[in-house]
Amino acid sequence: MFNPAISRLTAPPVSVVQDWRASYDGARGQLIDMSQAVPGYAAHPDMTAALESAAANPDSARYGRVEGDLDLREAYAAHLDALYGASVTAAEIHITSGCNQAFVASILAVAGHGDEILMTRPCYFNHESTLGMLGVGIGYVDCHAENGMLPTPADIDASIGPNTRALAIVSPNNPCGSIYPAGLLTDIFTLCRDRGIWLILDETYRDFLPVPNARPHDLLATDGWQDTLVQLYSFSKSYCMPGHRLGALTAGSGFVYELAKIIDNIQICAPRAPQMAVTPMLKDLAGWREENRQRIAARSAIFREVMSGLNGWELLSTGAYFGYVRHPFAGEASLDVAKRMARESGVLTIPGTFFGDGQEDFLRFAFANAGRDVIAALPDRLSAL
Repeated sequence: MFNPAISRLTAPPVSVVQDWRASYDGARGQLIDMSQAVPGYAAHPDMTAALESAAANPDSARYGRVEGDLDLREAYAAHLDALYGASVTAAEIHITSGCNQAFVASILAVAGHGDEILMTRPCYFNHESTLGMLGVGIGYVDCHAENGMLPTPADIDASIGPNTRALAIVSPNNPCGSIYPAGLLTDIFTLCRDRGIWLILDETYRDFLPVPNARPHDLLATDGWQDTLVQLYSFSKSYCMPGHRLGALTAGSGFVYELAKIIDNIQICAPRAPQMAVTPMLKDLAGWREENRQRIAARSAIFREVMSGLNGWELLSTGAYFGYVRHPFAGEASLDVAKRMARESGVLTIPGTFFGDGQEDFLRFAFANAGRDVIAALPDRLSAL
């Protein structure tokens, strides 16, 4: 018999959607994959060369510190200082094997059976399934189109109960693409601090904000942030290395100490070669990251323009990597709509049902891995439905 907490989970949504490829006969041209959030361009040659060099280094095959290589922790702390106007130390950084691992470990550090984590809904499916498999309760704060698919502090406050240990949010958001304004993040941080819960802030897509050199918020420059904030990050999207599984967590040194106990039992340390490779790239590839930010912003603009011209399709929010769209087929389950899109139009998207209850009218489009010409072809494909 299997663990019922696992048996109740759905299969990995991206894998489910990728299986629909076989249903498309190619009649309308090459399949357009807007399902998974991956960079639609290759890593910088310097990044590739650094990975090759690091892999050839015998030290990369040895165990490293559980918290991550000190060189990377120091370089990443300096990177955060410059970005946020803060003063973060290496002792407040924990390197992980991808951002999902950082989230799993964070939950284990703050919650157990009988406790609850608040999530905004629609929610990132891996965060929701993580809580499900750990047996941690989930409370939801619904986001609505009239508020830009963002939560209100009042709704968050009303949702905090006696067993709530943390609020988990993603900005720029997955699946909606919506970007939390700095003022809203400050209000949410203050609320969490006053109510005595953690704020777990996943900023995987922060390098793709629409404004150049934008400071996402001032939380890391707030006195005592270490007692409330847990910030998550992924190197996957910004450096085009998702297969190398490298992420980072920023929190108080006490939180990092607890996290190390968890990671030591999961993986011992993050992969060494990508840690070595990415360390100098935080500075060396700043210009390249800016070029990619502009590239993704252009794709977001085209996606917004395309969707605004499609009768019946309503773009609720967009930004960074994603657009969240209301489909025009009222009463038809999002799973059925997405399957039909794949089969008849050759367009892969993630159906809203994977992002929580009440999401049957919606689809998530990941436009970052689609060129502008591909996005421009969407009207012909979708109107055929």
